[in-house]
Amino acid sequence: MSSSTDGRPEEPATADRAEAVSALRPGYQAELAQGTERFFEPRRDDCPWCGSGRLRERLRTSDLFQHKPGRFLLDQCLQCGHVFQNPRLNAGGLEFYYRDFYDGLGEKSLGGVFAGRQKMYRQRAESLRPFAERPGTWLDVGTGHGHYCETARTVFPGTSFDGLDLSAGVELAEQAGRVERGIRGSFVDLAEKPGDGYDVVSMFHYLEHSTEPRGELRAARRTIRPGGHLLIEVPDPESRWARLLGRWWLPWLQPQHLHFIPVANLRQELAELGFTVVAEQHAEPHDPVDLLGAVWLLLDAVAPPEDAPWLATPPTRLRRLLRTATLLAGVPALLAAALLDRLLVKPLAHPWGLANAYRVVARRD
Repeated sequence: MSSSTDGRPEEPATADRAEAVSALRPGYQAELAQGTERFFEPRRDDCPWCGSGRLRERLRTSDLFQHKPGRFLLDQCLQCGHVFQNPRLNAGGLEFYYRDFYDGLGEKSLGGVFAGRQKMYRQRAESLRPFAERPGTWLDVGTGHGHYCETARTVFPGTSFDGLDLSAGVELAEQAGRVERGIRGSFVDLAEKPGDGYDVVSMFHYLEHSTEPRGELRAARRTIRPGGHLLIEVPDPESRWARLLGRWWLPWLQPQHLHFIPVANLRQELAELGFTVVAEQHAEPHDPVDLLGAVWLLLDAVAPPEDAPWLATPPTRLRRLLRTATLLAGVPALLAAALLDRLLVKPLAHPWGLANAYRVVARRD
């Protein structure tokens, strides 16, 4: 067991993280010394969805999740309602801001979150049952560590599940047996390769991360066999929580989420690609965490930051104690928010326009 900076022994997990942060700090500091402006593409003056020049600023925020330096803006098209990051992160920016979120420093904590959502995963899989009882093959795009596929197999035990992701997590998913085949790479690139295609392609909270969501939908059209189905779930930018909570609304997830597509836009695009939407759901995909997430983000922003390699120096003992005290003081607010989310908001989320996500099931004609 190692010791902390003030001489007290640390638990192994804490010590391991401290060592990892210390090792990563010089590299992060060298990158940040060059500034964050280089991480962005030029700002655009038209909507990437419909081409309209009628834009207005929707949101201005910082990174409320990792607290990496940078400012991020979302614009909304007044013509079609599409919301998008503007200026958008370039490839280098995406690599920088994704790093140590799903992998590295964040892998263990995020992996635990994703592994514990079996009820939600099962409900997502069951949304297809009225339209396809026995799909033979299924590709889950943006599968991460494959936890969704592992649960979906209990709903469709005869289905072969493949997973695709840009991260190394998909290779771990194959090793763990959660997917038959773990494909690391781009969905658009995969769709260009010859193959037999899939009966089902799912994209659960994937399109909002894509730099070109229309390209992903065209890839789905090429990948799904005639009569097969496409399942899409994304944050709903028309949710009233998005307006009421502002930058504290969890699904904004800046800077990772690049596009927020109103459901009418998605339905129209699918129709033009030769899909028929057979189900549109709002109540079912709603995740009752809006108030809880907002309170947590606020507490985390007020409290001194946890040590991270993008901070120039580690926090002092006093700042660590202040962080702990702040978070402990916020526990009653967190509990109250969680109860309100589940007992009051969840039953009324769709009627009140508060649902934070929507799901579409579409059949390829």
